[in-house]
Amino acid sequence: MARYTGPACKLCRREGEKLFLKGERCFTPKCSFEKRAYPPGEHGRFSGRRGRESDYQRQLRAKQKAKRIYGVLERQFRRYFRHAQSKPGLTGLNLLQVLESRLDNVVYRSGFAESRSQARQLVNHGHFMVNGRNNDIASTILKPGDTVLVRENSKQNTYFKTLRQSEETRTPPAWVDSDLDKLTGRVIRLPERAEIDGNLNEQLIVEYYSR
Repeated sequence: MARYTGPACKLCRREGEKLFLKGERCFTPKCSFEKRAYPPGEHGRFSGRRGRESDYQRQLRAKQKAKRIYGVLERQFRRYFRHAQSKPGLTGLNLLQVLESRLDNVVYRSGFAESRSQARQLVNHGHFMVNGRNNDIASTILKPGDTVLVRENSKQNTYFKTLRQSEETRTPPAWVDSDLDKLTGRVIRLPERAEIDGNLNEQLIVEYYSR
């Protein structure tokens, strides 16, 4: 399964804003973006942003930002877009709902991980069950009514034993029903647009793929 393995902070610097790819670390002074808030590369510090961005540049940056936030590479992201196009309703909203419905994102939204990358790692290591069956595929698309449960053997892991204390300040979104005591999560419904990250511009992504 292909995934980005380079420095996460470099992606934030390229987009010119925090994407919160490292969980709690992004809220501390240790965050690299706080020290180097300029594009990566040899001339990044001196490049600046000259002139007006073209429509293509804005569309590309919107698409790249969404890919990086959800940890999806180009071929898979394009496949999600085609799937969103085939569904009734707004293509942009359909796309975001598909991304939010990924197993690794539901694990993250349920409070089982500090970041989507950590959630993906936990899923890949086989710590979760979906509807009573073992599932280690992070890209699995969940539907309303699907239940995510930490495996019995994994509940003895120190990480999950202390999860309640470390995640008690996080509130899951309304479309997810999470119980950190029982280590279960359930997708109640698809998220509404207001419940998805507001710094994503899905209309620009639709324009990019509609060129």
